[in-house]
Amino acid sequence: MARIKEFFRVTKSSGPHPTEVECGYQAIHTDEGVFLQLSTYGSDERQSEKKTSQTLQLDRQRAAELLYIITSTFPDLKVERA
Repeated sequence: MARIKEFFRVTKSSGPHPTEVECGYQAIHTDEGVFLQLSTYGSDERQSEKKTSQTLQLDRQRAAELLYIITSTFPDLKVERA
């Protein structure tokens, strides 16, 4: 588990990952405030039962930064529930 402390742009070449996973989210209420927690789960090909692979937490400031990154990357994105 890790709490995001900073976002920064990476410019090295990359491509899409071949593996798809599910991601759960929840609001965590703490004495420090609310955190958005994102947890990825192993791929369908995993032989064991579904379990958390990685968990990230974002505070309000990091969530705002991520929202800016998302809307900058996808400027035509409309807010709607999938």
